[in-house]
Order: sequence, then structure tokens, then C-alpha cells
Amino acid sequence: MTADDNASIHASAVLVGDQGILIRGPSGSGKSRLAFDLILAGRAGQVPATALIGDDRVRLAVSDGRLVVQGVPELAGLIEVRGLGIRTIGFAAEGRVALVVDLDATDAERLPPPETLKTRVSGLEIPRIPVGPGYAALPLVLAFITTV
Repeated sequence: MTADDNASIHASAVLVGDQGILIRGPSGSGKSRLAFDLILAGRAGQVPATALIGDDRVRLAVSDGRLVVQGVPELAGLIEVRGLGIRTIGFAAEGRVALVVDLDATDAERLPPPETLKTRVSGLEIPRIPVGPGYAALPLVLAFITTV
């Protein structure tokens, strides 16, 4: 595995089944909330079992031509739940990124052009969901996971 930059990035990530979802956005945009909502959706059987990879800070690396997201050890199993503070939850060490969710995206549209539904991370093209400010991300992610 080679890392483009050993430093962590400001993002959250979950593992849904065998697919990693990287959640990006500015502070306060709902990254932790979306991660926790996806974990709850996994527990409710709406999506495959879901585990936290990392909240607030993660590392990205390329391995065998795939983007891999890893949690940072000092935050392993910790997630912020607004109104409750930092909580402990089960976690996965890493996952192959199958989707990037960009919260508070300025290019989000009702019927987005195909080019906005992809992004390049570490030189790899990854499917992307741009979520506009004030819009709920969970339904979009569930639709991506459960539809073709």
C-alpha cells in the first residue's frame, strides 16, 4: 500500500458490507451524522451491516489500483454524536472506497450531469454524490446503495 500523503484528512468513513464510503465536507456539515445514520440503517437491515472506519480524520492510500480508507489509531471506534458528545462504537480498520459523498457541495443539482457524479481521488475515479447545503444525504446514499 502506498500513501500519497501520510497525513490524515478531515473526513469520516464507514464500511457498508464490503464497500467503503468516504464522507467529506466542511466542519459542521453532518459527516458524523451521516456516518451514524448509515450504521443505524445497517442495524435496521436497510443496507448491509455497516461499521465505522473513522470519524473526523481518516487516511487514504492506493493499494492494487484501489483507493483504501483507514481510520487513525487515536480515534479508533470513536464517533461524535451531536448532543451526546464522543461515543464508542464498533469499527473496521479499513475499506475500499466505492463512493465519495460531498456534503454542502456547491455543484449539487436536482438532475446532475454525469460528470458531477464522479471525482478523482489519489488519481483514481470514484463515484460521487454531491449533496447540497440543507439537503438530507442519507436518502441519496441509500438510493445509491440499493438501486442500479
